[in-house]
Amino acid sequence: MARNLGLEPGKLLSLFEEGMQGVRMNYYPPCKEATKVIGVAPHSDATGLTLLAQVNEVQGLQIKRDGKWVPIDPIPGAFIVNVGDIIEIMSNGKYKSIEHRAVANPEKGRLSIAAFHNPNFSATIGPLSDLLTKDQKGQAPNYKFISHEDYLKLGAKIKLDCKGKGLIHQMKIQPEALDGEK
Repeated sequence: MARNLGLEPGKLLSLFEEGMQGVRMNYYPPCKEATKVIGVAPHSDATGLTLLAQVNEVQGLQIKRDGKWVPIDPIPGAFIVNVGDIIEIMSNGKYKSIEHRAVANPEKGRLSIAAFHNPNFSATIGPLSDLLTKDQKGQAPNYKFISHEDYLKLGAKIKLDCKGKGLIHQMKIQPEALDGEK
């Protein structure tokens, strides 16, 4: 990812050395009225990267693409790699976190395991400085700079039940905010 952004690989990697990691196992039981419930509300992961295994190959993961929900069919033995909000912020929006949700299956239970990967606790969450000075014009930051601790607190305040990409919305520098209109 760093090379694709025109950075030295160690620049991004060093932020994730001794980083915080978490694992969550999800079980979604079969539901005869699957169209009336949601397994996990639409959201993007507040993390750097998420690795997801759809363990028993039952479809239920959907991503939002062009305003529509698209099912992601499980591939035996494969991991899904989701870019999280932190990578969107650090890349200054060049990589986008993916909004996704889980839906119930009317006939089969679904099991997934998600591994969340975050930068180390001393990292600053914000666009990488090398990306802001890369081109001749000097690209302005699209996102705020915040300590990792304050980022985690902001994420806890917004919560998973906040629809869509609520944390990214809070981290964006918006023109009205710069003009003092907000």
